[in-house]
Amino acid sequence: MHVIRGKKIEQLFTAEMIARRMDELAGEIAAGPTKDLLVIAVLKGSFIFAADLIRSLHHVGLAPEVEFITLSSYGTGTVSKGVRIVKDIDSDVKDRDVLLIDDILESGRTLSFARDLLLERGARHVSIAVLLDKHDKRQTSMEADHVGFRCPDHFVVGYGMDVAYAFRELPFVGVVTGDA
Repeated sequence: MHVIRGKKIEQLFTAEMIARRMDELAGEIAAGPTKDLLVIAVLKGSFIFAADLIRSLHHVGLAPEVEFITLSSYGTGTVSKGVRIVKDIDSDVKDRDVLLIDDILESGRTLSFARDLLLERGARHVSIAVLLDKHDKRQTSMEADHVGFRCPDHFVVGYGMDVAYAFRELPFVGVVTGDA
């Protein structure tokens, strides 16, 4: 148990577990379609996962170009009605293999939107890598091609993921369990 900013945080996935999984994921990705590979990280939560995975891709011999997209679910209250592009990519995806990276696959709506958008723009193939899969939260038929870890239905922080912009810097994924 860690105490950070006055909160107790229980580790779900340690820094060592994540590092090992990055190398395994890179090997999986290298075996798939990688022609003129473009990696697109979905901001903000995926930034640390994306950086580590991209470095692991380099270690297995891939040299992708890297882009970023910011997407936002919108709607009233806590119910998402759709997805909108906040910041789009600059690169042309036509006839390219694209690896879309996100932190968590939950409902599947955001990643379905992004995948469909890239395919409509002419991407040859779009594969998806996520650090965490909360399969029990799925509201679409979306499945990731590459999954770091299956995650229980907890609100998680660390490794780029936050609560009110805090805890992104943690080198592990954890759950805030209460005040210290």
